[in-house]
Amino acid sequence: MRAWGVAALAVALSGCVPSSSGPEPVRSAPPRSSVPVRQPTAATPLAPKPAPAASATVATAAAAGLLAGPEIAELPITAAGAARALEAFRISCPSLVKRTDASGLTRAEDWGAACDAARTTQASGATAFFARYFEAVQVADGKAFATGYYEPEIAGSRTRRSGYETPIYGRPADLIDVDLGTFSDNLKGRSIRGRVDGTKFVPYHDRTAIEQGALAGRGLEIAWAADPVELFFLQIQGSGRLRLPDGGVMRIGYASQNGRDYTGIGKLMLDRGILPKGQASMQGIMGYLHANPEQGRAIMRENKSYVFFRELTGPGPLGAMGLPVTGRGSVAADPKFVPMGAPVFLSMDRQDATGIWVNQDTGGAIKGSNRFDTFWGAGDEARAIAGGMAARGTAWLLLPKGTLARHGAD
Repeated sequence: MRAWGVAALAVALSGCVPSSSGPEPVRSAPPRSSVPVRQPTAATPLAPKPAPAASATVATAAAAGLLAGPEIAELPITAAGAARALEAFRISCPSLVKRTDASGLTRAEDWGAACDAARTTQASGATAFFARYFEAVQVADGKAFATGYYEPEIAGSRTRRSGYETPIYGRPADLIDVDLGTFSDNLKGRSIRGRVDGTKFVPYHDRTAIEQGALAGRGLEIAWAADPVELFFLQIQGSGRLRLPDGGVMRIGYASQNGRDYTGIGKLMLDRGILPKGQASMQGIMGYLHANPEQGRAIMRENKSYVFFRELTGPGPLGAMGLPVTGRGSVAADPKFVPMGAPVFLSMDRQDATGIWVNQDTGGAIKGSNRFDTFWGAGDEARAIAGGMAARGTAWLLLPKGTLARHGAD
């Protein structure tokens, strides 16, 4: 799972995790804000059917209004995109055929035929697979907005040493999750996090308190980062890789969050005139924070949210389904509007965002209908694309055939 949901980078920033030591030299990576934003190739999105947008009071896709989309065979699905989506869908299937769909669109048994077929379908047959087992469904007005995220890699060490002074904390034992629905039916679906102080339940330490030592001396450090700015952005992503001094890699993932509200520093910096319009990309923000360390620290602390990590030793990074996500094949979406594990076709004004994706993740800034966060994998290319991703167009959910008829939709 991404940071409380690891947020969509451009928009979340705007608001909208055995020890080793030795004599090897410190190889702190330089600040990566120099990796430029990938300039997109423009595309013309397919138009949705005319329909009203989902109102703010609509809680699920089933209540937002459904329309039939184009025939899937008519969508410009590439062979490579279909193959990536097929692999991502295959990974999701063991969960899909058992889970309850919060969107109200599908039942677990609806996915059985497609999942059975996915097990034996070869990559070369991926496009025909989606055309055979799925139908395109437009939710509300179908007007989509997509951002991007990636798996960052930053310089880190399993032990504190010169050049690696910023702690990366695991989840504290005194951080408590409270399901408010157990206290009142009116609070079902709502939860809070905090800690016990005497006889009172209070908010957990915020970013400033943690950075000033609220958790120091408790043995919670799972690693140490070389650059606090890079760690801040890794917290937004929710998972990533630490490049260790000996050249090895330690993968860390989301363990929890302190329960404090998230503040997008990009919008904050724009509103204050710190950044000019057009410079609120991840790269632009990081450039300012590195160039102005004191002011940058104060700005980052205005985001009181703080993410805790754990070491990942298996495949990863993991999405909200607890399954590995696929670069250029997985998206994050609101599970109340897109079934977890369902394929989606995005037709966007950027060519790189257009294609078939599979919803395998969630995000704190990814809420409502037709809102997506595309996952681009790891490395500089992924960082360059995700850091400036902001695409608009049309979304169609790819749901098991018969879904529309069961809902009585046109």
